[in-house]
Amino acid sequence: MTQDEMKKTAAIKALEFIEDDTIVGVGTGSTVNHFIDALASKKNDITGAVSSSEESTKRLKALDIEVFDLNGVNEISVYVDGADEITEHMHMIKGGGAALTREKIVAAVAKSFVCICDESKQVPMLGKFPLPVEVIPMARSYVARELVKLGGDPVYRQGVVTDNGNVILDVHNLDIIDPKRLESDINAIVGVVTNGLFAHRGADVLILGTPEGAKVVK
Repeated sequence: MTQDEMKKTAAIKALEFIEDDTIVGVGTGSTVNHFIDALASKKNDITGAVSSSEESTKRLKALDIEVFDLNGVNEISVYVDGADEITEHMHMIKGGGAALTREKIVAAVAKSFVCICDESKQVPMLGKFPLPVEVIPMARSYVARELVKLGGDPVYRQGVVTDNGNVILDVHNLDIIDPKRLESDINAIVGVVTNGLFAHRGADVLILGTPEGAKVVK
């Protein structure tokens, strides 16, 4: 089974967590694209979706799934999204697709966060994947200097502008022993919008795509 096939297996399994007549939170990325395609089979059973990116919104609308503005939604029962890394404690690094801020907002509203990914994304400790940090453009250099003080090596992601009009710094060489503390410390830097650590609001359910099929971890 290829990596993409394992992603698809996890994405399809996530449909089991979608309740009828609800609004579904939808993330961003290659694994989520498989989930969106699968969600089309339930589009007449759900009320619609809230999307974390312009890319996912376009994909949902192309499948005739209604997309709601989050400001007009009181409740999201389930948010489905991928991860670049996830630990056994359900802490994640996200943001490889530069949608981390909107992903974090939708995840905060959702009652349950279902993370879907292939088994290669599960790691014993976060940090091998560079940590994305969304930054107000004028603060880029200042934030980079502050990130160095925290032990990281920030690299400006050239040519990338987020859906919010900001830039991304990818922080390399971090050994993230205390994800919650580091998430808070980075978010406290003036000019940071948010960072890709999802530790204070981690996943509630993990669906791993494996060669043997989808494995559910709670």
